[in-house]
Amino acid sequence: MDGKDIWDRLQYYFNDFVLFRIQNVGITASHLFVASVAVILALLVSKIVRRLLRRRLFSRMALDQGIEYAVMRFVHYLILTIGVYIGLKTINIPLGAFIGLFAVIGVGIGFGLQNIASNFISGVILLMERPIKVGDRLEIGDVWGDVTRIDLRTTIVTTPDDIAIIVPNSKLLENNVVNYSYGDRKIRLHIPIGIAYGSDVEKATQVLTDLAREHKLVLPTPEPMVWFREFGDSSLNFELLCWIGDASDKYQIISDLNRAIDRRFREENIEIPFPQRDLHLRSAEAEIRMRDTAAGN
Repeated sequence: MDGKDIWDRLQYYFNDFVLFRIQNVGITASHLFVASVAVILALLVSKIVRRLLRRRLFSRMALDQGIEYAVMRFVHYLILTIGVYIGLKTINIPLGAFIGLFAVIGVGIGFGLQNIASNFISGVILLMERPIKVGDRLEIGDVWGDVTRIDLRTTIVTTPDDIAIIVPNSKLLENNVVNYSYGDRKIRLHIPIGIAYGSDVEKATQVLTDLAREHKLVLPTPEPMVWFREFGDSSLNFELLCWIGDASDKYQIISDLNRAIDRRFREENIEIPFPQRDLHLRSAEAEIRMRDTAAGN
């Protein structure tokens, strides 16, 4: 077999040999190659367009990070859809051929792909309605972190420890989610503190208020305030309330204030009690004496 025969055979398998058929349209290796090139080009065009949008348009508009991310994702999916459509038209595959495929997928969704479909639809809702967007600080159960990526199926939440938590999109719509960044990043902290019975209540209130005012990340207005919540079993229970400008600083500020409260209370001789339980054995002691007396008689 000479070189020409080999070349002719390769051309046959690439251009003429039918791998499978879709509605009487024979699909060859060349068709798959052309369709793949169309999709790859669509991905490249998407990357270039998004980069130009970010550098030439979004940088001048000062858009919110979440809005910018949502626009980028929609542009990407739109260009990719156009690329797939061009690829199918290039190889003369009728779009009606995929109706049957979609019907099969629908049956599959009904029997076992409900979860994937739910997450996919939830991802579309998140990108369109934007109740949660990239950059938001969330608290989902025990998970606390910032949204760094929203895909059509999952959302990535990165904790302050730089740990990426992959959350299915349906969980963000079906469960209660605390979004500290929704609307305004300003939040009010509630810091509980107990002091011993007999302590100077007014002095403790003043100390707590002063410490909140002295912290550089606590907002001066609305002013910090202290609530006398209750007479507890072992302590007089107070709650320090103060506003901060960014929910991301919540735990750091609470830690700073707790340290300052412990130090200042020691300096002012204000006791922070620990739970106490008193055991009264007088009646038991009297009963034991009576038994000993009876035994002696």
